[in-house]
Amino acid sequence: MTSGSKTWVLLCSLTLSLCANASAPEDAVTARSVVASLGRPAPARTPFAEARFMKMLDQPLVVSGQLSWLGDDRLERAVDHPNREVSTIADGQVTQQREGRPPRSFSLKRAPQLQLLLDSFVALLGGDSTRLEQAFTIQYHGDDARRWTLALTPRDPTLAHTVSRIEIDGRGTEPRCMRMQEADGDLAVDLLGELSGKMPAAPTRDGLAALCQGG
Repeated sequence: MTSGSKTWVLLCSLTLSLCANASAPEDAVTARSVVASLGRPAPARTPFAEARFMKMLDQPLVVSGQLSWLGDDRLERAVDHPNREVSTIADGQVTQQREGRPPRSFSLKRAPQLQLLLDSFVALLGGDSTRLEQAFTIQYHGDDARRWTLALTPRDPTLAHTVSRIEIDGRGTEPRCMRMQEADGDLAVDLLGELSGKMPAAPTRDGLAALCQGG
């Protein structure tokens, strides 16, 4: 899988579920309430800025653009900076179009990470906690719905060998930040909506964690 494909799994990766070991029943109720509040009619679009930390690189890869749910199981990730690239998922196929190159397509079955993204992002924007629960367990953290964090763990052992954890930070009805920790140690951090404009010129893991949690 290309680095562009691997990167895209985060967003919005957004997936939610109810954790079997949630700290209290009311936390499960709150988690469901948060999921329901995030639902949006299609098409739903949000700006993003992503920093991807990879062991093989001294500096993170930083891109920005727009993420879109186009309805049903159709997603689009349009990168505007530093280079233009559009990736789409539709009808079980992934298509990538990079500026100056012919389009490239492959089956979604070859990219389980992107299937994870599809399930999570569609379920999130549809406010569908049931679909999310089928793929993830979740732990809810937060004093109230004004500021919250959802920690997601893939139920599928095969996926867990690729993506070990996703954390989504938000306020009210808006997800503001997503952090995807991969099993190999790589980390992708997406700043969403208005927070995307606060991506530092030289982001660090700790700096983005503080930004996500304090926003």
